Amino acid sequence: MILDALKLDGKVAIVTGAGRGLGRAMAVRLADAGADIVAAARTQSQLDETADAVKRTGRKCLIVATDVTISAQLNALAAATVKQFGKIDILVNNAGGGDDTAGKQLPEITDDEWRRGIDTNLSSQFYGCRAVIAQMVKQNRGKIINIASGYGLRGGKHNFMYACAKGGAIQLTRSMAVTYAQFNIQTNCIVPGVFPHNEAAMQFFKGGKFIPIGRVGQDSELGPLAVFLASDASNHINGELIVIDGGGLAGGIAPTGVSPANTNQLAVEK
Repeated sequence: MILDALKLDGKVAIVTGAGRGLGRAMAVRLADAGADIVAAARTQSQLDETADAVKRTGRKCLIVATDVTISAQLNALAAATVKQFGKIDILVNNAGGGDDTAGKQLPEITDDEWRRGIDTNLSSQFYGCRAVIAQMVKQNRGKIINIASGYGLRGGKHNFMYACAKGGAIQLTRSMAVTYAQFNIQTNCIVPGVFPHNEAAMQFFKGGKFIPIGRVGQDSELGPLAVFLASDASNHINGELIVIDGGGLAGGIAPTGVSPANTNQLAVEK
């Protein structure tokens, strides 16, 4: 049965940034599919909420407070997972986010701001891959899912560290894919579109009115894609970018920051 290939029974999945938003949604869906979860984030109270949601599915959840910009903490996360479960089947490199440099001109961005943006969104994924890869090679199997962004494929006005880091996450995915395929490890990348988590972001993206399907994404919609990429159903998919953005990139990869003045300008010719 095709649905059997999507089951994650007996699997162990590490999810970074699992305290809220997309990370929590993916953690819960992976648990729904049968995986035990290792939830990593900085905020204990949020991790506790995620753990409660995972446990309601009947699966186990190990909480490991982790700052993904510190490589030693990613190493400790991997070690704790192996100590608790004896293996690592899945890594979801989800932790990341924007920064407080929005609107700054390039000469105003400091070295520390640059490093913080790159470390949060790219170095963290490198650290995560490096922390789990020896165990996955030993097992001769593994699934790594990196989370990028549409900004990794196109420019954004006053958007430097985030766009550069997410573009780097895409290339990290490809390099991991071609290097570790020989060990039965598949590395793929989810490229979410607009999934706002506050009203300011919702207003900036006009509520999704310029997305072809007419709305922004919902966190719960990312979970099934993560399950697919973590499952045996995707065993021949490696080094790929899976875009989930309501069609936002379907019209071409172009710089963002410009919205059409009148969406009714285009008429259908008969």
